[in-house]
Amino acid sequence: MKKTDIGVCLVMYAVCALFLYMTLQLKKAAQIYPLCIIALLAGLTTLHVINMVVAAKREGVTSGLEDFKDFLPGQFFTLLAMIVIYIAVMPYVGFYIASILFMTASLLFLRVKIWQIVLSEIAIFALVYCAFTLFLEVKLPAGSLLG
Repeated sequence: MKKTDIGVCLVMYAVCALFLYMTLQLKKAAQIYPLCIIALLAGLTTLHVINMVVAAKREGVTSGLEDFKDFLPGQFFTLLAMIVIYIAVMPYVGFYIASILFMTASLLFLRVKIWQIVLSEIAIFALVYCAFTLFLEVKLPAGSLLG
């Protein structure tokens, strides 16, 4: 077991609690799907905690910091800035345009091959369109600049 995993599990439980609070503010009919996802996330986190306890008894406890020896701060903070820009731009240009720009920029920054970027974007946008627009009928942000 790694000590760093304890923090990850605590964050995941906090995320579940936050989303549970927000979900309970919705109408009853709209709560079913989010509650299922929250239960799934909490259940998987609990399974991870159980695995951590078993591993701690079997192998002992390590710090987990050795996993971060190859950490690249420049890469991390650049991608974090891209995510912030993506979230800030989405209300203005819409979900699809912002997502295409974000995915292309981030994957190019990570030196992914062009054909893999194109294939990934086609697959993800097909899945998003089918799942959210067609199946769930969720209206994704269209953007105020484009109408």
